Amino acid sequence: MKKTIKKLITIVGFTLLFTFALSIISTDEASAYNWTRTLQEGSSGSDVQELQIRVAGWAADSPSQTYVAVDGQFGPGTRAAVMRFQRAYGLAVDGIVGPVTQAKLNELERSNGTKHFSYTEFYSKDGSGFSGGNVSSTTVRENVRRMMYKLEAVRVKIGNKPITINSGFRSVSHNNSIPDASPNSQHTYGIAADIKSSGASITTIRTAAKSSGFSGVYNGSSYTHVDSRIEYPYGAQYWYWP
Repeated sequence: MKKTIKKLITIVGFTLLFTFALSIISTDEASAYNWTRTLQEGSSGSDVQELQIRVAGWAADSPSQTYVAVDGQFGPGTRAAVMRFQRAYGLAVDGIVGPVTQAKLNELERSNGTKHFSYTEFYSKDGSGFSGGNVSSTTVRENVRRMMYKLEAVRVKIGNKPITINSGFRSVSHNNSIPDASPNSQHTYGIAADIKSSGASITTIRTAAKSSGFSGVYNGSSYTHVDSRIEYPYGAQYWYWP
């Protein structure tokens, strides 16, 4: 009888541990985006728009003032970005987004952000999360999500070196406490980040960012600032690459 009880306890314990492990995985891993068709040049729709968000960091092979328009229209620019993504991840380079490419795109997806970046890394440093900015917290979160996919590309281009977020989103209050910060800073919309990597110089990071669709790129004393100002109607829309 004692052996039977002990066996039951062991089974119950293992079951609870397994269930707990699954809950951890489900918390970290987002349910994969539901790609329902193969996408290629000429396709259009919300799934193309999601694709464009995910390959936005592959806008060019070298520094170039260009970006992938997130407009839901699969044109030559999107196809070129898809091909660069495929080449970078060792896939067949055909510009067609079928099951294999879709699976690779989903590997970068997480419920708390992307594979190598989490939303919390971009929270305002005054404890307000994504609140208190110049747009709603929902808009900030989506803007940050889009930026993270670009940063995934930058990470690959610098040799898969980890990237640290020095400053991501800033509430208006936090931004105003920073000397010389513009009241209309890109940070207050969630479309900017100050980044660094212990494995790559700020010059290397800046060069990678300039091929990853970022329209605002410059180096500080120990970090590289990146933003997507030209894509958003939040102020002056221009390329800033000093």
